[in-house]
Amino acid sequence: MQETIEIIVKALVDEPDAVSVREVEGQGATRIEVRVAPSDMGKVIGRQGRTVRALRSVAHVAGLKQHRRFILDIVE
Repeated sequence: MQETIEIIVKALVDEPDAVSVREVEGQGATRIEVRVAPSDMGKVIGRQGRTVRALRSVAHVAGLKQHRRFILDIVE
């Protein structure tokens, strides 16, 4: 899941080298933390949060198929 989110986010931003995606195992869920350059934060969030909502939907559907729960966070 980490690789999939990383590929999608790198395609969205102007500075793909600054993208960092990390999975953190937790109780009952896996948290996916995405870090981008400050100038690219708006591109990842999107207008009214549409882009980040779509990324969270992808993570949710992938989690259903794998019988796991993924939580996607954009970290500053």
